Amino acid sequence: MSGAMLRFLKFLIGLALIPACVAATRAALKLVLALKPLEGFNASAWGFVIGFAFWVFLYLALSAPIRTYVLAHELTHALWGLAMGARVKRMKVSSAGGSVTLTKSNVLITLAPYFFPLYTILVVIAYLACGRFFDLRTYHPFWLGLMGLTWAFHLTFTLHALRQRQPDILEHGRVFSWTLIYLINMLTLGVWIVVIASPSLADFGGLLLRELRWALEEYTALLDIIRHGIHLLI
Repeated sequence: MSGAMLRFLKFLIGLALIPACVAATRAALKLVLALKPLEGFNASAWGFVIGFAFWVFLYLALSAPIRTYVLAHELTHALWGLAMGARVKRMKVSSAGGSVTLTKSNVLITLAPYFFPLYTILVVIAYLACGRFFDLRTYHPFWLGLMGLTWAFHLTFTLHALRQRQPDILEHGRVFSWTLIYLINMLTLGVWIVVIASPSLADFGGLLLRELRWALEEYTALLDIIRHGIHLLI
């Protein structure tokens, strides 16, 4: 398949992912709106929220630690490459930008830094490792605070990066890349709500399926209107 055909196919896939993006957004928002902070939130949940808000404040008030983000960005490329059988040949990190050279690449390796919160995953791994030796129940708010802070770090810098002319995004096309990145991050938001509050994963999954059916019906109706309009014009 030629490069132009492949890019066009990815463009069509990106358009097809729009209903899933809408469904994930509506499902996550409904989970949030259904929460009763004074009832469904415990101290651990508030720890996540406070950690998230604290990072947003730091990001807006202080100079952004670009080098720290670039390090996470390039390490994520490298880790996903290693997980998929690639070898890392060279990696460069600086406050002006970074790069990593791998022996192979694919969509997931290229776009992973925009949906895989590396520092949050490291906090989770540290929590699980420490939990094998110590009783961490007393410190749940602290750990969830770190998770909220690092996930906010991921989101703010992802938004910052997507405002730039990123080669990663251009490689696979904006529509495909943006819809895939948005969808995975919205699904992650839903999972975080399940982790820190009262809804269950089954609640989120059921809500997501209902919203996906609704979104597909609306999307199909919109396409029918567009086709009808084109037919009238022709």
